[in-house]
Amino acid sequence: MAATGAGEGKETAAVAGGGGGGSLHSKTLLKSEPLYQYVLESTVFPREPDCLRELRLATANHPMAVMAASPDQVQLFGLLIELIGAKNAIEVGVFTGYSLLATALALPDDGKIVAIDVSRESYDEVGAPVIDKAGVAHKVDFRVGLAMPVLDELVAEEGNKGRFDFAFVDADKVNFLGYHERLLQLVRVGGLIAYDNTLWAGSVAAPPAAADEAVPSGRDRSLAALAREFNAAIAADRRVKPCQLAIADGVMLCRRVA
Repeated sequence: MAATGAGEGKETAAVAGGGGGGSLHSKTLLKSEPLYQYVLESTVFPREPDCLRELRLATANHPMAVMAASPDQVQLFGLLIELIGAKNAIEVGVFTGYSLLATALALPDDGKIVAIDVSRESYDEVGAPVIDKAGVAHKVDFRVGLAMPVLDELVAEEGNKGRFDFAFVDADKVNFLGYHERLLQLVRVGGLIAYDNTLWAGSVAAPPAAADEAVPSGRDRSLAALAREFNAAIAADRRVKPCQLAIADGVMLCRRVA
């Protein structure tokens, strides 16, 4: 698969990240937009497969582009998947399928990824044609429905416990701990689970707003509280070895050890 060269024209970080919780322009916690642009242009874009670039740019034009993973984030996931020799994966929250495509590309030809979302609309309209063209559609097992019952179905299916090597969760934050309990049954010992938005634009550590500062919305305060609760629970969970990554909007990476 050909990679897009760095010399094919600059792309703004806004297009690259599709917006996000990290800042108004990019899904990053870096305070310097030029620094984030440097990361993308020096390391991410030069090694980005053409099909992934096509889907990234198409996703950036979606009205809900803020929901997409960041380019540096999906590059990391692809590397981790290859490092652990993953063959079977789960993605909770699909949207257009941008991160799904990155995972599918990193899996071997006989690998499978169970994709879970309440709707296929954005995936069918934006991602599916690119994924078909990339030749990896046969790896995708898309299951439409609420994630909790779908995960329960996966747990109940014969042969699924400990079958999966990698999981990525980018869905409703209120259910993260419930997803975690189910994924620990599905992901093998030594496998990885990644949870998105676990630093929520840095608001997990934000002090009370001063009188002359904008007050975070009720939604942001609620989501920051959920993130803190989840992060504390993972830090105390001896079944996993956690690592909080300050990439994108925060990624809690867990290696199952028990």
